[in-house]
Amino acid sequence: MIGRHRRAVGIVLALHSAAAVAGLAPPWLLGTIVDRVTAGAGVATVDRLALAIAGCVLVSALLSRYAQYAGHRFGERAVAELREEFVSRTLGLPVSVVERAGSGDLATRSSVDVATVGTTVRDVVPTIVIAGVQLTLLFGAVFLLHPLLGLAALAGLPSIVTVTRWYLRRASSAYLTEGAAAAELTETLTTTAEGARTVEALRLTDDRIRHGTGRITQVWRARRATLALRTVFFSIVEASYPLPVALVLLVGGYLFSRDMVTLGAVVAAALYLQQAIEPLDRLLQWTEQAQRGFASYARVLGVGMVPAEPTGRTATSRGERLVVRGARFSYSGGPDVLHGIDLEVQPGERLAVVGPSGAGKSTLARLLAGIDAPRQGVVSIGGCPITDLDPAERRRRIALVTQEHHVFIGSVRDNLSFAAPDASDEQMRAALVTVGADWYDDLPAGLDTAIGDGARQLGAAEAQQLALARLVLADPHTLILDEATAALDPSTARRTERALAAVLAGRTVIAIAHRLNTAHDADRVAVLADGRITEIGSHDDLVAADGAYADLWRSWHTQADERLR
Repeated sequence: MIGRHRRAVGIVLALHSAAAVAGLAPPWLLGTIVDRVTAGAGVATVDRLALAIAGCVLVSALLSRYAQYAGHRFGERAVAELREEFVSRTLGLPVSVVERAGSGDLATRSSVDVATVGTTVRDVVPTIVIAGVQLTLLFGAVFLLHPLLGLAALAGLPSIVTVTRWYLRRASSAYLTEGAAAAELTETLTTTAEGARTVEALRLTDDRIRHGTGRITQVWRARRATLALRTVFFSIVEASYPLPVALVLLVGGYLFSRDMVTLGAVVAAALYLQQAIEPLDRLLQWTEQAQRGFASYARVLGVGMVPAEPTGRTATSRGERLVVRGARFSYSGGPDVLHGIDLEVQPGERLAVVGPSGAGKSTLARLLAGIDAPRQGVVSIGGCPITDLDPAERRRRIALVTQEHHVFIGSVRDNLSFAAPDASDEQMRAALVTVGADWYDDLPAGLDTAIGDGARQLGAAEAQQLALARLVLADPHTLILDEATAALDPSTARRTERALAAVLAGRTVIAIAHRLNTAHDADRVAVLADGRITEIGSHDDLVAADGAYADLWRSWHTQADERLR
């Protein structure tokens, strides 16, 4: 980050260095005043030297002010770039990786960790560098006054160096642990808030409170560990500050009694050491803050270390035929949820996938969309493995719409333009009409109506129709509908499915269906049970076969009749 802003960093360092040099003059001038007064100089001489001291203090203050201004400008630019890179890296990750990470972890990294890195870049790095320069100049000035005074000035460094090395060996891992604990707490609070209704409905309030309390305890323990490190570190450092000043006065008194140094030199050396406490204190304090910053930087950069979805592949597909051969899949090293799936879907075909809950229907949909890769076997389109296609090309050709949907904060136009940035207002309105979004007519500002958190809230059915309208605008060749109308009531769902029929014409459609009227209208039906395809064929053929699908069909019809009665 610093390398990309070398000019800005150079200006910051130059200004701080100039301020440090200007700050060296007042102690020397004060020592000169002591020597001149001792030698019998008049008031005029003292006045001139005092004005010189005031001028140096003013120059140092002005240079420090502009150095801080330049440092903050550099820091804000660098952090803005870091945040943009973080978002870009996150969007470049495979969807499955983002899902495993959790929203709480990513929220903590993008907010708390990025802000901590911002403080480190803006304040810590310049402070450490400049404090180092100031200390070098101040101790160098003491050595120039007399080498023995310089050696006495170093008396406090052994204890400071020892405790700093002890602290640094332990701080990094401690702060990483603290950051991870904070992320887990954020994840717990986020998931509990998002599922508040479910928590209340299932009477899980006490359980979630216990879970949250456990996470708070972890944060408390992690912060106590880092606080214990700081307590030892700063106590020893603060105790080390007076020692060199006292020793310089003792050595200086001895040298003065032997006429080896002037009284002004001793005063100047003591003042230099007193002046060195402030940059040394800043250096050590910001060294502690730097550990937080580097731990946060590791968490931010960690996102970039996860392999992104491969881009720029040369693999191309010939045609739109989807083929699954021997596909097996498991989540996070667990048992297989799909067992040797073999399936072919011809271009333009409508395939319905049905089966009981937990059969693996949604997992199969994710494999067909290229979100997950099979543990064994292959999923290909036009003879090319889906995972070998460039992600942008894959998403252009295959679209997955699930029963989970998201309304982005912004206008209706903003939400629709994600699918087709170049779509006109007429195309957006037509897409809404296509999916039967009658509620659009009641919006006060049409496409410019603000929706999402803090604005007009869309119901589950409205949000799902908005997602389907995005699908219409995306215009992919292959559509995978994972119970895409599950949130709609039966009549609205049926109306939406009929409205989509014209859009689906000529496209390959794979529908994960829980309403079997969808299967009835499909060209073929695949029955999935326990991660295996047990039956496949047309609706009429499977009903006539009187197997698992026929049982599902009769059960669904019985339930539908009961609802009508």
